[in-house]
Amino acid sequence: MVFSLLGGLGLFIYGMKQMADGLQKTAGKKLKELLGMLTTNRVAGLLVGTGVTAIIQSSSATTVMVVGFVNAGLMTIKQSIGVIMGANIGTTITAQLIAFKLSHYSLHAIAVGAALSLFAKRDKTKQLGQVILGFGILFLGLTIMKDTMRPLRDSEMFVEWMKTFSKSPILGVLLGTVMTVMVQSSSASMGILMSLLAVGVIDYHAAVPVLLGDNIGTTITALLSSIGANRNAKRSAAAHMIFNVIGTFTFLLFLYLIPNLTELLHQFFSLDYFGQNMSSSRILANTHSAFNILNALIWLPFIGVIVKIVNLIVPGEEEEIGRGLTHLDERMLETPSLAVEQAEHEVLRMFNLAREMLEDTMEAFENQDIELIKVVHNKEDIINELEEKILVFLTKIPHDSLSEEDIRIINMYFAVIDAIESIADDADELAKLTTYRYENKLEYSKEAKDSIDQISKITFNLLDKTVTSSILCK
Repeated sequence: MVFSLLGGLGLFIYGMKQMADGLQKTAGKKLKELLGMLTTNRVAGLLVGTGVTAIIQSSSATTVMVVGFVNAGLMTIKQSIGVIMGANIGTTITAQLIAFKLSHYSLHAIAVGAALSLFAKRDKTKQLGQVILGFGILFLGLTIMKDTMRPLRDSEMFVEWMKTFSKSPILGVLLGTVMTVMVQSSSASMGILMSLLAVGVIDYHAAVPVLLGDNIGTTITALLSSIGANRNAKRSAAAHMIFNVIGTFTFLLFLYLIPNLTELLHQFFSLDYFGQNMSSSRILANTHSAFNILNALIWLPFIGVIVKIVNLIVPGEEEEIGRGLTHLDERMLETPSLAVEQAEHEVLRMFNLAREMLEDTMEAFENQDIELIKVVHNKEDIINELEEKILVFLTKIPHDSLSEEDIRIINMYFAVIDAIESIADDADELAKLTTYRYENKLEYSKEAKDSIDQISKITFNLLDKTVTSSILCK
């Protein structure tokens, strides 16, 4: 039973990942457009968090990505909190999908998805096949978990144990928290919970507290990812936990103050909407969605208050960004298409630094400014460091979740970075030549100086055209 349960859970998580990877490939550009909305207001952040999480099928991945963006200075804490609130809503989409009785069609979806993935010629069709294949594997895993747990209905000890959670909601919250931490996915723990509910091992009253615990457990991933990050990234991860913990314990308090609250909720979500009877799985999925939406709407106007709380928890001023990467962070690897987008900014930064080196070198050459030569040598060290770190980052981006276009862009970056590093090397060599000229008091003829000026103008003109023509950007 244990191995069957773990095998079903493994298929469920793998299917969810395949579906998310396929969606990321097809919606990579949309993710980038959604990211651009973050410069607007908190409502936009909420919508972005919901949309991105619905696509990548993981609130943990979204919050880890957010921590990475905050760490890289690309997002403020206020913006990140809005996105995190949206992530809590977006993750309920998986539970809503599970609530549809589609398990009977899992093998059909696997057959169609595998055929499209293996034999389709167009990339878009292959990506669609990957989504359908992941969808089928997800429901196949869910079916295996249900069938495995069905005999537990006849275990008096297990049933009595489950009844304990309906009598003591705080134990249910602890169970949900531990379960989510262990599988590192609130969607996976919801899948287990809904399987138990569907086969009658656990009832709705005992399931609600476990559901609340899932919301706390999912914050652990972001907290772990913030280890070693800057203060603002730690504050963003702390805000995620504070928001979820406060919401969960507020609802938990109502469960103790109003003993029949779960019964009232069950009756409300069991209403005959659109002439369809609600299954137990759908009722729980609706409760999950309603809780997260309500929690987000209540706290959305008080983002400023949450920021003040996390500033007290993680005090101190943020250090200035020094050497190294400023636009990239390994947490972005959770969303590969966005990692490629951000790599563009880092490569462009490296390019601009190399251009500044060349400008400084030419100025130092003309004025024999030895102090400026030291600046050039320092920038050369920074560019060498950038080259190494960017290349390492690019090799870590998982290609399985990328479109053909993104893979082509990454391959292009390898060549571009090498070319930029060569520009920096040439500027450094010219700087050394300037030092030699200064130390040996050498003078150039007017013709030589005119030639150098002409070559300089041509070089800078080419560099400017390189950026304008978007060679680096696309």
